[in-house]
Amino acid sequence: MTTPISPSAVPDANSKRNRRDARKAALGSFVGAVVDWYDFLLYGIVAALVFNTEFFPKVSPTMGTLAAFATFGVGFLFRPLGGFVFGHYGDRLGRKRMLVLTVAMMGLSTAAIGLLPTFSQIGWWAPVLLVTLRAIQGFAVGGEWGGAALMAVESAPERKKAFYSSGVQVGYGVGLVLSTGLVSLISRSMDNASFVAWGWRLPFLFSVLLVLVALWIRSSMAESQEFVDKVGEHGEHGLRLPIVEALLRHPRALLLIIALRLAELFTMYIVTAFALNYSTANLGMKRELFLNIGLLVGALSCVTIPCFAWLADRFGRRRVYMLGATIGMLSAVPFFVALDARATVWIVVFAVMLANVAHDMVVSVQQPMFTELFGTEYRYSGAGVGYQVASVVGGGFTPFIAVALVNMAGGSWHPVAAYLAAGCLISVLVAARMKTGRA
Repeated sequence: MTTPISPSAVPDANSKRNRRDARKAALGSFVGAVVDWYDFLLYGIVAALVFNTEFFPKVSPTMGTLAAFATFGVGFLFRPLGGFVFGHYGDRLGRKRMLVLTVAMMGLSTAAIGLLPTFSQIGWWAPVLLVTLRAIQGFAVGGEWGGAALMAVESAPERKKAFYSSGVQVGYGVGLVLSTGLVSLISRSMDNASFVAWGWRLPFLFSVLLVLVALWIRSSMAESQEFVDKVGEHGEHGLRLPIVEALLRHPRALLLIIALRLAELFTMYIVTAFALNYSTANLGMKRELFLNIGLLVGALSCVTIPCFAWLADRFGRRRVYMLGATIGMLSAVPFFVALDARATVWIVVFAVMLANVAHDMVVSVQQPMFTELFGTEYRYSGAGVGYQVASVVGGGFTPFIAVALVNMAGGSWHPVAAYLAAGCLISVLVAARMKTGRA
């Protein structure tokens, strides 16, 4: 005798499975983002402290710093290519496969940097190989955001998409804490000569452990159900190149993403990368201050980003975004005034305002805001490439441009503050004119 199945049992079972898949997708996106951002940000921190002397010693100190930050920017140049390639195959073959590839590629290239000989050992091959590995890092992280954001957004409950996908950006904060924390710990545990000689390599080699954990978690994720429903389990659809389709159907979306990311990119990279160099090289301050600030803002972001995402789901994404970008604009000058005065307490206060209030409010809504600009069939390509092109325009060369502005102004911080405030203002104005599904 068979037991009849209640009609409500199947929807209930599907609901439980969907919730479980949503949590797995959110976790997988978060862990992979931790690995990718740990690797990517670690490079910027070490570039500000070591790469100028160990890989570019035959030039002046200022040119060495510019060269080190230029290699930092190279990673951003290759991010759109990664967004294009991984986005193309992610729209055709699925999000999960691409996310496994991106995290493996990122981890291996980072570990290779930790084993790289310096200029004194192999001459100009050292910076050439450094740039090559940085390009691979950029290519890998270029495919990461689009896939991680989509897995989380497409699997999340309808009115909780910002909250469920916020783990992609929380991964940035955790990556920042891990990278800054390890560099700071190692820096304090040895003298400067030992740190420059070999200590800086240890955080890069630690990436191998993080990659193994991320691969284990991501291999157990289910493919995005929305992708399966709209495109098919094997990505069978009649579109031409997905990126072409995305640009033809939504020509303004790429420009919108670039403008909307300026507030995010300017606030974070000026606080975590440029200010570290400026405070030590121009103001004679100890490097530990901004390493500790990096730890603080990274730790706080693990709380602030999901909280702001929850508020965005409840009160509207655009409102939260515009408030954050406005705070970034208003905090630009006070941050540099405090820095110039070497007022430690106020430096910390305005670093938090820029990185944990302005930046975190902006990024908490980006995943649903950007991905919903495109259709499911070409979303990985459209949102991914747009996001990474914005990284080049607004992020990759921000420390380089800031150093150049200070050099041109004879050491003055005023043009950098204006640069930061202008980027935030552009983001505010664009968001004010933008229509979103959950304004």
